Amino acid sequence: MAVKQQNVTDEYAIYNGDSCEVLPTLPSSSIHLSVYSPPFAGLYHYSSSERDLSNCSSYEEFFKHYDFIVEELFRLTKPGRITVVHCMDVPRSNTGRDSYIDFPGDIIRQHERIGWDLASPRICIWKEPLMVRNRTMTKALAHKTIVDDSTSCTVAGADYLLVFRKPGVNEVPVEHPVGLTRYAGEREMPKELLAYKGWKGKQTENRFSHWIWRQYASCVWDDIRGNTGNRRVPGVLPYREARTEEDEKHLHPLQLDVIERAVTLWSNPGENVLTPFMGVGSEVYRAVMSGRRGIGVELKESYYRQAVKNIEYGLAHRDDDNEQLGMFDAMEAEDATEELTEATC
Repeated sequence: MAVKQQNVTDEYAIYNGDSCEVLPTLPSSSIHLSVYSPPFAGLYHYSSSERDLSNCSSYEEFFKHYDFIVEELFRLTKPGRITVVHCMDVPRSNTGRDSYIDFPGDIIRQHERIGWDLASPRICIWKEPLMVRNRTMTKALAHKTIVDDSTSCTVAGADYLLVFRKPGVNEVPVEHPVGLTRYAGEREMPKELLAYKGWKGKQTENRFSHWIWRQYASCVWDDIRGNTGNRRVPGVLPYREARTEEDEKHLHPLQLDVIERAVTLWSNPGENVLTPFMGVGSEVYRAVMSGRRGIGVELKESYYRQAVKNIEYGLAHRDDDNEQLGMFDAMEAEDATEELTEATC
């Protein structure tokens, strides 16, 4: 298969191909951070390709395939640096009496077996329950279920970020000499803190950065745009044109706030940020907009084409501090509302 298409610039390099073939061509110890959402084993089908992890015949086969990706990421990552995996508990069915697979736990055990260290407790990403119910039509989230038999009800499953570190000494610290200077989230910062942005005095006095860090250091991120039910703020990249008839109606790019926090906390400007499952380009887009070099690989051609559009849009509007909102300016109000309803999760 090799690479079908590619776009390589000074700011990003993206490839339409199979990560199992593309990653081995990249030099060892060349990646500072990887952040991605793998196919959720057995839950969705992203394409009909036998190369797609989502089409493995069993949960065990999925991890044999996924092992290769994780091992390559271990080779590519610099010592002491980070890989971030976005995942969730996977339901076995939608029968109204669901049981769940501890997919995050299996990913943790897999990474530790390969050599990664778990670098943080799981970060829980909250999702608004009614949005999840309307998107997934999960019977166990329906109000009717608690009316009929609440032993069959459940909660809206969170997403999780799993943070792993490659053993070794990190030779280049990720520094924030004037603290954190940008908040990626929906919560409103107290206006009196704005005067401390970029504070050059003692960082113990930097109330702007301290406030942001309190949000990021929480084990529950409940302020991610696109997850809270606020339709004014989409929180994700446009993706509708990337869909094909074979897709299930599940595609929802990883929220930009989540990616921005990971990129800010675990990489420096100018460093290489990789995603082996690029989708419509969210991780590369956010890395580039944060002054990093984004590298992405995507198997599906329609997703790759949308990623090219999204990244190029970002570069053309990089001076707009709210560039992710600007993407929707050209949409009619009805279309934007429909898009947000489907995109949030």
